[in-house]
Amino acid sequence: MNSNQPSATLRDVIGLDNQPPRLSDSVLIMIDFQNTYRTGVMALEGAEEALAAGARLLARARGAGIPVIHVINDGGENTPYDVRARIGAISDEVAPADGEAVVVKQFPNAFHLTGLEKTLTDLGASPGGGKDLVIGGFMTHMCVSYTAQGAFNLGYRPTVVAEATATRALSAPDGTPLSAAALQTAALTTITDLFGTVVPTVDALPA
Repeated sequence: MNSNQPSATLRDVIGLDNQPPRLSDSVLIMIDFQNTYRTGVMALEGAEEALAAGARLLARARGAGIPVIHVINDGGENTPYDVRARIGAISDEVAPADGEAVVVKQFPNAFHLTGLEKTLTDLGASPGGGKDLVIGGFMTHMCVSYTAQGAFNLGYRPTVVAEATATRALSAPDGTPLSAAALQTAALTTITDLFGTVVPTVDALPA
């Protein structure tokens, strides 16, 4: 195989559907839209733009009357993820409304040792039950990717809204700088290879 030519995705090989879901048939999961990622040591490239897209996505979901679940990472007191402090709070632009569920996690996969799966079931969104999961949030290569994988492993069909996600630059294992844009692309590509679908923008989601 020519290494410069992309191969078929695993989704294509095993015959999984790649069509984006209708928002009206989905549950929105907002992952870690915390002030953590807007300033300081964990500030993400493109965080403000992704947050604005997340706010539009949330507004569309509320307008459609679909369930919304907010996920927040609790890293403990005196950390950038201290949910008891302003730094770890969900950003005001996407703050939960009355009646919207909030799930607290401590691992990248929002399903791991949390009540997320039960919350979805209580909302009528069981795996294979006709409700898709729409995901936005931070960070693309970490909690967004691992939650999409966790959803897939449980039998859900997750879709990530790319413009409502962001990540940060890191060093590769050999020390080579890896830009946030490159890591963003790699994370979204990993998701589309097997775990779910990716739409570029909020508006790309069918109503």
